[in-house]
Amino acid sequence: MLKVRNVTGWQKKAFNLKLKISIFLHTIPQLLKGNISFKGFILLLKRLLLFVSKTQHNKFVEIDGKTRLGLYVPGYPSQAFDTACQKFGQFSERMPCTTVLLSITSACPYQCNYCYQKLDKGKDVELETLIKTVKKLQEMGIAFFNIEGGEPFMVYDRLKILCSVIDDRSEIWINSTGAGMTLERLVELKGLNVTAIMFSLHSPDPDMFNQFMGDNSAWETMKAGVKMCHAAGLAVAFNTCLMRDDFYNGTFERIMEIVRDFGACLIQIIKPKPAGGWLGKGTIEFTPEDLEYIKAKVNQYNLVAEFSGYPSISAQVIEEDKAVFGCTAGGTDRFYINAKGDLQPCEFLNLSFGNIRVDEFEDIYQKMRGCFAWGGECSLCESCSKEIYKLYQDNGLKSLPLTLELSEKIYSSWDRGGRTDLYDKLEKMR
Repeated sequence: MLKVRNVTGWQKKAFNLKLKISIFLHTIPQLLKGNISFKGFILLLKRLLLFVSKTQHNKFVEIDGKTRLGLYVPGYPSQAFDTACQKFGQFSERMPCTTVLLSITSACPYQCNYCYQKLDKGKDVELETLIKTVKKLQEMGIAFFNIEGGEPFMVYDRLKILCSVIDDRSEIWINSTGAGMTLERLVELKGLNVTAIMFSLHSPDPDMFNQFMGDNSAWETMKAGVKMCHAAGLAVAFNTCLMRDDFYNGTFERIMEIVRDFGACLIQIIKPKPAGGWLGKGTIEFTPEDLEYIKAKVNQYNLVAEFSGYPSISAQVIEEDKAVFGCTAGGTDRFYINAKGDLQPCEFLNLSFGNIRVDEFEDIYQKMRGCFAWGGECSLCESCSKEIYKLYQDNGLKSLPLTLELSEKIYSSWDRGGRTDLYDKLEKMR
């Protein structure tokens, strides 16, 4: 039986203390064995403690005895958590990336107008190439694999093989609509290191949800999937993309009630992005006052005792704030590989730095990291969307992301804004 509980109040304070002591004790052997200098030991501790300090706005959640500080931080204690910590011990080069969003197929039974993959047309990359790349990703320090489609359960054999390749140095979450899901498959995935299944829930109303997904059975399919996950002992999470008015008209509160009743451990609130099917919309405006209002609501649910029974919220409007993490795309902390094999800085930035079916992953990755040497204050998926859309139209393209040549026109001259305070401090600790 899966055990999920929120870690709040004095329990959160106690966990923070336990974590700090554990980090210290876990690092001491490296110092004693001579694997790290005394200076490196001190810097590693300072880096880790600084990062942990930036997660305190979250509601921590314990899943099967492993506590997670945030959506993309593997549960502690685990080898995956240790892998994530190794990032902060890299002093000779840029700190490595720890998270990848990996699309394994474009196949999907739904036709969502908003989908950021709506224009990602092309053949799915060969399984052998994906396996080879996944092994390289683990070797470079990826601690968190977020696997998606399309709908990954539509290519279950492919999904199962890739999960079996990923050992416990990394944690696996899978994004799904529930389509193609069976209890037997979920039980099998539970035995292959999968921690949670994340469902989309962009409306609390079943009819509106079905309309949104373009299928009258979408809500019931999702509900059935949630029930099967619980039966299989897999954690359930959700993501939701809400417009400005949804935070003022009660929709946000209704969503929170539903995910609580569904027994979710976490919900991610995605800020609407001008990408894929919405690329032509341009930036979807939220005023500074709107953002502060939304942040206050999220903090209420995450930090106030009255709301301790609700799932933890991971909100992009907070995570991407320059005072927290900022934009960590492009390998600063995460990046995206689409179903065709293109390396993109993130799923919402429709640019390609190369394709793993044509070029060596290492070469593409280093090329991308050259443009993302530090965490940035600017959300490039918003600031570059109009130019990306213009190049897409002017060149008569039929699919995204932009070609390598057109992508370079964007990233060779863009303005990433200033460095975020966190990653600036982390990189200066050398």
